[in-house]
Amino acid sequence: MSPRPRRHERPFPPDERLPDPPRPAGLVLDARLHLLDRQVDDVAGDPVATVDDVELAERDGLVVVTDLLSGPVLATRVFGGRPPRSRWHRIAWRHVTDVGIVVRLGVHGEELDVLWVERWLREHVIGRIPGGRHAPE
Repeated sequence: MSPRPRRHERPFPPDERLPDPPRPAGLVLDARLHLLDRQVDDVAGDPVATVDDVELAERDGLVVVTDLLSGPVLATRVFGGRPPRSRWHRIAWRHVTDVGIVVRLGVHGEELDVLWVERWLREHVIGRIPGGRHAPE
């Protein structure tokens, strides 16, 4: 480990102002604060999923969000570890229209693979229960 530079040995004068770092265009988000554990609503306002993780990529020296990930994470939060990549459901970032209290999408939830488990349960389990195929009266 090199010794700490002394004040008179610094590479720049102490009163010189350093240049501001470049500011990326677009919305700057803190993933933990603005995205994780947020409810995802479709264009009609119906809940679709919750954001369990975020997939990131580096483009032009900036880290950008590529997908929101949702999936079966309860067991991994209790016992530790991560679910396999094949178990994650991806929502492309290009579908996101607004990030606020909830994350809003510009597409209907039925168009996404996130709801396949709900559709399967509705058709194969709930639909077989007497009265399960129509709205309550």
